[in-house]
Amino acid sequence: MVFCLVTLTLSFGAAAQHSTKEVQEDIARHRAMAEAHEAAAKCLESGKKPDQCTKALQTACKGLALGKYCGMKHAH
Repeated sequence: MVFCLVTLTLSFGAAAQHSTKEVQEDIARHRAMAEAHEAAAKCLESGKKPDQCTKALQTACKGLALGKYCGMKHAH
């Protein structure tokens, strides 16, 4: 019984591993999201309206992240 549980646990762990290509794609996505968020921060700093900056963020993040804030949850 214990052997079966250990075997199942190890096989699920192996299935969750990502290939090198998938990891590189994740890295590229994270960098693209970070660049989009940095541009949104600079947009807000420049005095532009939040709606304008949000629209630019949404365009930059299309296909990268979930939600209208490119994966960032706003507290307000």
